[in-house]
Amino acid sequence: MKELRIRVLAGVFVVAGVLSWAGARLWNSLGTLPSVPVAAPIVLALIATVLAATALSLRARLKAQRERRPDAKGVDPLQAARAVVFGQASALVAALVAGLYGGTFVVLLGSLDIPARRDQAIYAGFSVVAGIAVIAAAKWLEHVCKLPDDEDDDDHPGTAPAS
Repeated sequence: MKELRIRVLAGVFVVAGVLSWAGARLWNSLGTLPSVPVAAPIVLALIATVLAATALSLRARLKAQRERRPDAKGVDPLQAARAVVFGQASALVAALVAGLYGGTFVVLLGSLDIPARRDQAIYAGFSVVAGIAVIAAAKWLEHVCKLPDDEDDDDHPGTAPAS
């Protein structure tokens, strides 16, 4: 399984942010900007919590397994792979959503004197922070589930060159 690169996540974040900023400016010039839901940062924070809890659980189980404790509960490789895939998918979606709310946040910064816009800017800002928390938790989960011999396989003989 390939590791999800920070460059990819940053690219998704920046592209989504620029497109969102342009769209929000256009939408704002034509009328009212759609509101940022209050639930957005809450849902992202819940996803980050689930990812972090999964990483903590798997890390403890893997540590007990490595130390060969008699009460150690093993980790099914398929379960670990599913956790990593869930983390990678969550990180990609969080980068997209954080970029979208980041672009909206930048547009809303121009009208913080209006109480409703200030609240929307706060929700958008917290959504960006929660999206970054999802990405951090997903990368940590990926790190926890990484096998010791999972180093870059690009230079090993017998592997096909990447095209």
